[in-house]
Amino acid sequence: MREYLLVLFCTAAVTYLLTGPVRKFAIMAGAMPAVRARDVHREPTPRLGGIAMFGGLCAGLVVASHLHNLGNLFRDGNSSDIRALLSGVGIMWVLGVLDDKWGVDALVKLGGQMIAAGVMVYQGITVISLPVPGIGPVALSPTLGMVITVALVVVMVNAVNFIDGLDGLAGGMVCIAAMAFFLYSYRLWYVYQITDAQPAVLFSALLIGMCLGFLPHNLHPARIFMGDSGSMMLGLMLAVAAVSVTGRVDPDLISAQAGGSRTAATHILVPIYMPLLLPLAVIALPLADLVLAVVRRSWAGRSPFAADKKHLHHRLLEIGHSHSRAVLIMYFWAALIAFGTVAFSVTHTGRTVVLACAGFCLIGLVVLLLPWFQPKAPTAVQAFVPPRYRKGVARPAQPVQEAAAEPMAELSVHDQQLLGHLGTGAHAVGDHQKN
Repeated sequence: MREYLLVLFCTAAVTYLLTGPVRKFAIMAGAMPAVRARDVHREPTPRLGGIAMFGGLCAGLVVASHLHNLGNLFRDGNSSDIRALLSGVGIMWVLGVLDDKWGVDALVKLGGQMIAAGVMVYQGITVISLPVPGIGPVALSPTLGMVITVALVVVMVNAVNFIDGLDGLAGGMVCIAAMAFFLYSYRLWYVYQITDAQPAVLFSALLIGMCLGFLPHNLHPARIFMGDSGSMMLGLMLAVAAVSVTGRVDPDLISAQAGGSRTAATHILVPIYMPLLLPLAVIALPLADLVLAVVRRSWAGRSPFAADKKHLHHRLLEIGHSHSRAVLIMYFWAALIAFGTVAFSVTHTGRTVVLACAGFCLIGLVVLLLPWFQPKAPTAVQAFVPPRYRKGVARPAQPVQEAAAEPMAELSVHDQQLLGHLGTGAHAVGDHQKN
């Protein structure tokens, strides 16, 4: 565990230190696109944050290669997963940098994602078998394994890319997913002595470090965005962590480690099939957002890649949540689903986990619906209209002239004239009613 934590902290430190210079470079390079109609931020913000993340990833791999236990993964015969990871991440990172600076067509990006996934499959990162309930591991043909791997990579990359719409949202949710993967894969490696799970532990630690190092610069108000160079790279690494452990869990080995008894085997049924459940659990919200976006745009006769402002995080803002609260709500649900799934695989009594998750769901729903129970504040124009001429606005405790005195000083000349005309019209209506 100490070696993994050392790699995590080194990756986070290098990513954090590189983000500042990368921000200056992005400004000098002109990687600051104008604010679009679907954007939430109000000022142009530099991108290319993925450059700092890639630097942190390389630094973490260098540190891991010089450690006693993790160094075995870099030696001949055991380094295929590392080479495959670097190859796929390199292709995805270059594609993202080009998109952040000059823009790349959606179909070109999709083709690049498939190429990156294909390169990793060629070097050994592929789904070899799937654990089927009641049957056990079912070996897959090379063609079917390649198709499933490429599809998983493309789905995860685009799911992470779709949720990258609020400050700190994508980085935080990927960090939560990576933590869940780390706990699960470390348990497989340390408790059940499954050495094939060790690369997934390392990849998860690297991913956590990259996100933690970048988030201080990306939280609201963000000073830099990760861009596609960061979001697609995070999605790829999350997919690699899932694929590297999926199909490498031997149920017979786990049963032997548990003692071989029928009761013990029943307790470990969930960990056996967790490689199928956990990848879906950790990206449940991004995956739901991706599916809803594709259905919504296709139903309207638009391209599935056409951007809009109807994602889940946009809807949280529409119902009244602040930027920071919307991000925290997405964090909460992602953590509840991911860690709830991992906890269900560890405990012997699933009833406790289900009841705890139900309680947290109730709390989450209350926070989610909180804006509907809060009174809406009057708009800027309503604040300067006499109360008797408002509709559906509560009468203020203080006179309108006193309430409006201080805000009037902060308005421009044009706004003061406009509000003056409103006041004149209101007095005219009042005089007409008296007559």
